[in-house]
Amino acid sequence: MSEQSEWAQKALAEVGELVRGRRFTKNDYVESGLGCIHYAQIHTNFGAIARDPLTFLAEDSRARMRLAHPGDLVIAATSENVDDVGKAVAWLGDDDVAVHDDCYIFRHGFDPAYVSYFFASSLFHSQKVKYVSETKVVRISGASLSLIEIPVPPQRVQERIVEVVSAVDDQIAALDDEAEALEGVYRAAAPLLWCTAEGDEAVSRSLGDVMHLDVVRTPMESGTTYHLAGVLNAGKGLVDKDAFDGADTEYTAMNVLRENQVVMRKLTAWEGPITVVPAEFEGFVASNEFPTFTLSADVAPAWMKHVCRTPRLWAEMQSRVVGTVQRRKRLNPDQLLSLMLPIPSRPEQEQAADALDAIEGQVAAIRAEAARLRKVRARLLSGLLDRTIDIESAELEV
Repeated sequence: MSEQSEWAQKALAEVGELVRGRRFTKNDYVESGLGCIHYAQIHTNFGAIARDPLTFLAEDSRARMRLAHPGDLVIAATSENVDDVGKAVAWLGDDDVAVHDDCYIFRHGFDPAYVSYFFASSLFHSQKVKYVSETKVVRISGASLSLIEIPVPPQRVQERIVEVVSAVDDQIAALDDEAEALEGVYRAAAPLLWCTAEGDEAVSRSLGDVMHLDVVRTPMESGTTYHLAGVLNAGKGLVDKDAFDGADTEYTAMNVLRENQVVMRKLTAWEGPITVVPAEFEGFVASNEFPTFTLSADVAPAWMKHVCRTPRLWAEMQSRVVGTVQRRKRLNPDQLLSLMLPIPSRPEQEQAADALDAIEGQVAAIRAEAARLRKVRARLLSGLLDRTIDIESAELEV
């Protein structure tokens, strides 16, 4: 009989204990010199395993804490969304760690990484959704958590599953590191945007010299479908905010986006919500808060796309916003057009844009491969846990 044929499904309450432990305050935690795990950090900062805690979050200075030991699983009891509630991390540090009171501590006899992988699987998620309560904060109770069933393979099989999934995790981490390194190269190369062929900074010109306000409005008509666009901060481009019928908006007319135009958001302009419209957003609409500008023949749209991603441009935008309430400050079109930036010749612009496009393309390809591997990992993990994927074949493939 194979190792896999002997697996059982058991409730978490049968194979471990949700430990509450002694509560203590932030002052106790500080005085003890312990590290801390906060439930929000489980959502965003950790993978399946944590060896180094993060610092305590100041806004929760009055929170109560509990103590977790090495090998314990720390589970987020609350979140703002269903996907994150119940996320877990195996604490494998050398010392005890303080855990926010909105976390559960699961003490068990499993391989620590194996049980944390289970909590990241669709097998756990499909059971969890039956128990979560959705109000302002999504929560799963300890009683409900105890009812969730986990596959219980022999210890050696748990270790083998961890080895297989960890190998994929290592590949994903390597790709993420490579993409981050290339993004650093992109940022370091950004000054090329301002340079002449000789390497000197180009003569500064106002944006009003090389583009002009050019807004086309379209009426909102009942029975007509429109596609709404939003402008992301930091020059990161546009986002499709879905289709709508003209009767479903309070606007009587909206701005039409056209390929190779510059579009910005007037509100919170210091955050860099400005970009060049790509072909796939031709014909999308946005409110009057999003003025559009047509570039002159002196400016390559590809160059301007990269300029929109530079902190230099955002700083200039920030220096010209108007208003007294920070979140309501606006940058009007004439103020944008008054900005002064170095503008090389068009051939020099195109050369710089080509270099940055090449780096950007490499980053996109690496990010796409990492995303593909994440999907593979999710299928692999679920298949190993429900035994639709044989561990031996998975080991050979990885």
